[in-house]
Amino acid sequence: MNMKIEINLKEKKKVALVGTPNVGKSVIFGVLTGTYVTVSNYPGTTVEVEQGVSRFDRHQDVVIDCPGVNSLVPQSEDERVTRDILFTERPDVVVHVIDAKNIRRNLVITLQLIEMGFPLTLALNMHDEAVQAGVHIDGRKLQGALGVAATATVAVEREGMPLLMQNIRAPLTSRLRIDYGERIEAAIAKIDALLPELPVSKRFAAVALLMDDRTVRPLLLKAGAGEAALHRIDGIVSAAQSHFGKPLSYVISQRKQSVSDGIVAAAVTDRCVQRSPARERIGRMTTSRVWGLPILFAVLAVMYLFVGVIGAGWCVDFLQNTVFGGWVMPWCTRFVLACVPWPFAQDMLVGTYAGAPADHVGYGLISMGVVYAVAIVLPIVTFFFLFFGLLEDSGYLPRLAVMSNKVFKKVGLHGKAVLPMVLGLGCGTMAVMTTRILDTRRERILATLLLALGVPCSAQLGVILAMLGAISGWALLFVLGVVFLQIVIVGYVGARILPGKTSDFVLEIPPMRVPAMYNIAIKTLSRVKWFLTEAVPLFLIATFVLFVIDRIGVLARIQGLLRPAVVHVLGLPERATEAFLIGFFRRDYGAAGLYALQRAGELSHQQVVVSMTVMTLFVPCLAMLLVMIKEHGWKRALTIVGFVFPFAIFVGGVMNFMLRYLGLHF
Repeated sequence: MNMKIEINLKEKKKVALVGTPNVGKSVIFGVLTGTYVTVSNYPGTTVEVEQGVSRFDRHQDVVIDCPGVNSLVPQSEDERVTRDILFTERPDVVVHVIDAKNIRRNLVITLQLIEMGFPLTLALNMHDEAVQAGVHIDGRKLQGALGVAATATVAVEREGMPLLMQNIRAPLTSRLRIDYGERIEAAIAKIDALLPELPVSKRFAAVALLMDDRTVRPLLLKAGAGEAALHRIDGIVSAAQSHFGKPLSYVISQRKQSVSDGIVAAAVTDRCVQRSPARERIGRMTTSRVWGLPILFAVLAVMYLFVGVIGAGWCVDFLQNTVFGGWVMPWCTRFVLACVPWPFAQDMLVGTYAGAPADHVGYGLISMGVVYAVAIVLPIVTFFFLFFGLLEDSGYLPRLAVMSNKVFKKVGLHGKAVLPMVLGLGCGTMAVMTTRILDTRRERILATLLLALGVPCSAQLGVILAMLGAISGWALLFVLGVVFLQIVIVGYVGARILPGKTSDFVLEIPPMRVPAMYNIAIKTLSRVKWFLTEAVPLFLIATFVLFVIDRIGVLARIQGLLRPAVVHVLGLPERATEAFLIGFFRRDYGAAGLYALQRAGELSHQQVVVSMTVMTLFVPCLAMLLVMIKEHGWKRALTIVGFVFPFAIFVGGVMNFMLRYLGLHF
């Protein structure tokens, strides 16, 4: 669902929260709004924007949590969305959330917001950490230099929040004006005269054009600037550039940084004090060459145990087998068969009907759709969100990305991609959704391709380990090696075919902290609510589609089309065709079908190795496909599927030939 932020009540204000990543912006958003928020994609993008109604006074202002930025001259889609929100929505108040101990780097964004002309207030967040680091900020001098109020806050402890709320109700518009020098100022004046009325100051737009910010041009055209005016502006920019040996973007950025440094020198004192030695030591160890990788593997192992074993194993088994299998579904089935007289409706709801044969395979909305979403995926999602919140609030999340960055650079991604990949071992559907943390559309598509190709979900992975473990450890290593090699090859080639380039890997490394469980609980509840409203309908749609195509006989026809490839190319028995087909609709059912064939003695060791490799590389499940369509559009999603399916068959066919030709046994 795309979001258009609109305020209908005149007494309400729009309050936009802006700041770099990892400054506690989401915590402040939670304090202002509570847990009742709307999470939607910004129009035309897959970037999430949170919106909620403030609860701190009777005015009920609307609060917008903008994506994290490092600059308002966009270098990523997140930064462009934040700039567009400010440009097009014209918030009544902007709250710039600043990491108090890193104020020098953050103040450049403050100067950009001042240049936009917004009523502004600052939240100097994580003030306690600044004090521990020996950073003392003179609030009066800072406010005097900037012309806006600045509040010291510790959002996780609610310190300073009442004063920040007062400043939001009475924000100030700064009169600070940066002098860029005679030639640039003359160019700004000429461009200003050619621009129409804008939601932000013309000066900001003029400076953006001088910095060759091409993303601002569509906004100017939408505001009424003509092509002829933009052409004349290009001439003004070229003439101004001719007087400088370096790009104007560099000259302007350096001037802003110089002003920021002057303000910091006047208002901030940085004293060397004794910091927490234990936390500093742990922080250094997490990124060191000696301890960094062992800690990384330990965290990933704990994450998999917590999400994959406890969440996807114990909790899923209890909910699926005991709660739904033992209590809920028997009662629902009896109720539907007793109260709904039509066999068609009975089958659609609970996957069976009065007089159904014993071998009937049903695809009921309740028996499959609800059970799959609530009993299988929801526990995995909840446990992942809990662990993800711990990583966020502890400060390890940026370190995890840093330590895995070199590996992912080989396939055109960077360290942030480690999180969707690890989550994919729990649930591929949710993993595709979390690719939104990547900066560009190209990276999100590439990560989705690799998830669809070679990352098995927890249910499928469990069956794979059981089947290959029953043969030998060498068989397991062989399959994992082949799958990993295909991920590397496809990622390497895909990174060079997909247009665009990998975004810059810029992350601020915060200090290690002790997570506040209250904040983690609030964020987890909010994210689970989002999952229930966004993803559960997709599972119901997928189940209904499966029910329909089974009823009209299409499912059997597709099975017939697959049979030649499965039997002649992969060298598998005919009954394996059904397992691969069902695997598209439910991965665990497909893997379980192959497991049943192995237990019945219908698969040789070589056939098990081939079938497990193909099942891992095979097309993602239907629910994952629907999420891919939602995230990337049906053309890109079907293109990914159109590649993955024949590629998996090709790799399996080559393996079948090589194993038979070389006479390899496991």
